[in-house]
Amino acid sequence: MDKITAQRIDLLHPKIKDDVFALVNKCNAALSGRAQMRIVQGFRSFEQQNALYAQGRTNKALPKVTNAKGGQSYHNYGLAIDFCLIIDGKEVSWDTAKDYDQDKIADWMEVVNIFVAAGFTWGKAFNDLPHLEKSFGFTYQQLLDKYNKGYFIKETKYLQL
Repeated sequence: MDKITAQRIDLLHPKIKDDVFALVNKCNAALSGRAQMRIVQGFRSFEQQNALYAQGRTNKALPKVTNAKGGQSYHNYGLAIDFCLIIDGKEVSWDTAKDYDQDKIADWMEVVNIFVAAGFTWGKAFNDLPHLEKSFGFTYQQLLDKYNKGYFIKETKYLQL
């Protein structure tokens, strides 16, 4: 596992942190070829989410990247990751079809399948193919309500789930 991925895992909600760490290692073992999994996004603050939401709206020169405002993304609660594949330790790949390890399964789908088998939801339904989340049955509206009511684990930024 690369250092960037480990740092991003460390910021996730305590209820998924250990699982994500183990799952990334499982993915990297399954990707026996040139590809490895990298987490490119994990926890995002409401402010960071609002800045992403503004992209393509207030600054039309940039493309829109999200339809979620602050509080409307599972990233805001440390319950989601976005990933890519790193090829040969340096090249970023978003190719969902390439089979770098030639095992007849697209490497992207190997990652998705491992996470889905562990109870994560893939973002394909809302056209966000790098996105994986674990909601524990909560809608973002319910999480936002908990956030607004101050239901945090003592002395942390994480919500009680």
